[in-house]
Amino acid sequence: MIRKLGIVAAALSLALSGTNALAKVSEAEANKLGNELTPLGAEKAGNADGSIPAWTGGITSVPAGYTVGDHHQDPYPEDKVLFEITAQNYKEYAEYLSEGQKKLFETYPDTFRMPVYQTRRSASNPQSIYDATKVNATRAELLDDGNGIKGAVLGIPFPVPQNGLEAIWNHILRYRGEAVQRNGGQAAVTTGGDYNVIGFDEQLLIKYAEESATPEKLTEDNILFMFKQKVTKPARLAGTALLVHETVDQVKEPRKAWTYNTGQRRVRLAPNIAYDTPGTAADGLRTTDDFDMFNGSPNRYDWKLVGKQEMFVAYNNYALHSDNASYESILTPNHVNPDLTRWEKHRVWVVEATLKEGFRHIYQKRVFFIDEDSWQIQVADMYDNRGELYRVGVAYGVNYYEVPTQWSTLDAYYDLNSRRYLAIGLDNEEEMYDFTVRPKDVEFTPQALRREGMR
Repeated sequence: MIRKLGIVAAALSLALSGTNALAKVSEAEANKLGNELTPLGAEKAGNADGSIPAWTGGITSVPAGYTVGDHHQDPYPEDKVLFEITAQNYKEYAEYLSEGQKKLFETYPDTFRMPVYQTRRSASNPQSIYDATKVNATRAELLDDGNGIKGAVLGIPFPVPQNGLEAIWNHILRYRGEAVQRNGGQAAVTTGGDYNVIGFDEQLLIKYAEESATPEKLTEDNILFMFKQKVTKPARLAGTALLVHETVDQVKEPRKAWTYNTGQRRVRLAPNIAYDTPGTAADGLRTTDDFDMFNGSPNRYDWKLVGKQEMFVAYNNYALHSDNASYESILTPNHVNPDLTRWEKHRVWVVEATLKEGFRHIYQKRVFFIDEDSWQIQVADMYDNRGELYRVGVAYGVNYYEVPTQWSTLDAYYDLNSRRYLAIGLDNEEEMYDFTVRPKDVEFTPQALRREGMR
């Protein structure tokens, strides 16, 4: 049973669902941001027993010796494992685990472990994001049954969410810098531990987060972000490319996508790059809308804000992020190597998505556990059309403190039926993310996609 905590105790006692409330909050509610609430809407205070401390600003400076471009060193190198959760004792911690996490202990009783460390509320954003969030709180609205937003820019649109749709839009629009260049890849790991790394070069230009962005311009241009991905390896796939334009009002104009095929040397519209279409080169282990734990239009689901709970989530995973960790050491059979993971107790929002009648998706239900400090989805439990647990998504987070932004260093999707998993975001043997890039809009056109695919 989800325990109601803090500010949500009264507001969510009815477990508000879906699309009726297009909530702007009052000035009085907005003024709680930065006071009893953090600037992004989390409870600033710690929990009753002190296992979750108060938020005091997160990481506000880079560690000594860090240089932009480095893999991010651990800001907490002296922290030690407090205890481990295993298949033998996980029931003692059941109230702090999702159903999917419990299933991982049951499915891999000999190997799956959670090394638990002290909780570090390290999440932080620039002051400009905090300022924008407070403004958004009193003017942001959902559009068209939640399939778009208006009145928000830069910051979290709904820091005091009134329903599940608002909470999921907070995840979609959480701050990740203005733009980022990512080099890395993914691997689908077999039950025996075999894998091939699929290499990607990716660029993300977030129009919502541009310094010059305004709500009016976002509405006029109707572009939230633009994403470009090119496969770099293996040779048989190299040059294959994808371009996505994500829209603000997804009813007015749905997501636009194009693909470049090296064999045909042609760019084609790809209207099916959405929902449960299989992810790029993912060996059938994730859907398109699994990427980043959830992305795209929420229109196929009814969304319910269940409440908040304390939960063990993968946080401050700098060992997993390190360039001292090889892909071979990370990608162990069954699941990511537990020795490289770090789990902490944090408060999370719980959002339940149930497939609407008359709509199709391979997931009949999804339950998302969203970090209150950053709005990053930490865990996603996915259920099939029989109501059985199908997959478990885990985001292994770090603070990219030169930005700063809390984001995952690796996302893993555990398929409970095939007993395989997909790891996305492998960058330990690559150059680190570059948040200083400022690509131009013209670089995110079908013509540019063709030029890059032919290189």
